[in-house]
Amino acid sequence: MANNLKQIKKVDIDSLAFGGSGVGRIDGKVCFVPYSCPGDQLSVEIVSEKQSYQDGRISEISVPSPHRIQPECPLFGNCGGCAWQHIPYALQLRAKQKILTDALWRGAKVEESVVQPIVPSTERYGYRSRVQLKVHGTADGLKIGFFRPNSHYVEDIYDGCPLAVKPINKALASLRDVFSGYDEVGSITEIHLDCAENGVVAIIEYNGKKQEQLCRFVIQNIKRLTPLTALYLSLPKKREYLRLYGNEYLFYSLTFAGFDDNICRLSYLPGSFSQVNRSQNQALLDTVVTLMNPDTGMRLLDLYCGNGNLSLPLCRLIESVTGVEASTSSIAAARYNCKDNAIENATYISADAVGFVKKLIQSGEKYDVVMLDPPRGGAADCVPGICSLDPIKILYISCDPNTLARDCRLFMSNGYALAKSVPLDMFPQTWHLESVTLLVKKGF
Repeated sequence: MANNLKQIKKVDIDSLAFGGSGVGRIDGKVCFVPYSCPGDQLSVEIVSEKQSYQDGRISEISVPSPHRIQPECPLFGNCGGCAWQHIPYALQLRAKQKILTDALWRGAKVEESVVQPIVPSTERYGYRSRVQLKVHGTADGLKIGFFRPNSHYVEDIYDGCPLAVKPINKALASLRDVFSGYDEVGSITEIHLDCAENGVVAIIEYNGKKQEQLCRFVIQNIKRLTPLTALYLSLPKKREYLRLYGNEYLFYSLTFAGFDDNICRLSYLPGSFSQVNRSQNQALLDTVVTLMNPDTGMRLLDLYCGNGNLSLPLCRLIESVTGVEASTSSIAAARYNCKDNAIENATYISADAVGFVKKLIQSGEKYDVVMLDPPRGGAADCVPGICSLDPIKILYISCDPNTLARDCRLFMSNGYALAKSVPLDMFPQTWHLESVTLLVKKGF
């Protein structure tokens, strides 16, 4: 007969890990415990046992940490949208600083002194300009929110999300009101909301068979959806977006590097990537400028460039930009942004980064700086090619300290030294963090 008895153990939490869990040790073995706080003394149920670590779930907080605070959201702990509302912001920042420092030491033997102080977010709540929400609709009601941790149960954020900007929560309330009365709501699986300077766009993911009926329903209810300036249907089966009304492009602003009173307007297509924390996006650009130290003779290669978010605002300080991105919609936006901002020294190309770099090597092209902002999985396949281009500086923007450390180790074994790494908190109340790392060719 299977043993179904719960395994309960005592653990003291001493730190926080990338991924959000608190970390303690049980008989010398690491135990990860979600929603715990450094200083907690806990009884935990062991839910997963691995060779080198175990996962626990809080059974009882025997002695709460003196650092614990009251979460602002009543759904915290059930909603999977964030993990650290019970932790003071100063402690969140220290944890993220240590996560990056530890990852770079563990993965690339980078000294702690190389990691600069973290750049805090100016807003701790109400900063998210984009959210992706799950939908569960039945005859008994409509739920819009995030999945509960480790489940597919939709936790309904009936009063909105405190991390989201106010226009998103207003738009969400109107969508909830309208679609609560729609008989095909069960075929809507997700709602994406994106807020920019020129409005709020909703993308409704629909997998039903009554597309025309849904389109008519939306058009009939436009006046009730007034917080929205545009609405799109996402049709996964057809792999396409259908614009029902409103904005084709969204835009936000950054200042041109070196020109504090001169605005660079950056547009992007709904559904395309953009940084969710607008004020920290400016801080990200400012950090890039400081580390790059641009000059008028500099040629920049921007890999995984998106809509030109970081390279377009640099154009007035350097000789030229070549941007490369696999997403055709992002490249279309980048080219549009060149025209919109009267930029003539930037070229944006839709291509796979690894393949494009190989072509550059064959052609003998040279760049002073290579900047890359790869997805979470990093850019290991691209590192040898970048090194073959022989840039003096490499600027690596990362959202994953572990893949950053792995790739930096590769750069360092190919003639580069890690000069500085700057963490930025783009995502307060969560474990996510961004960083900008400068690598310099040895001898320069």
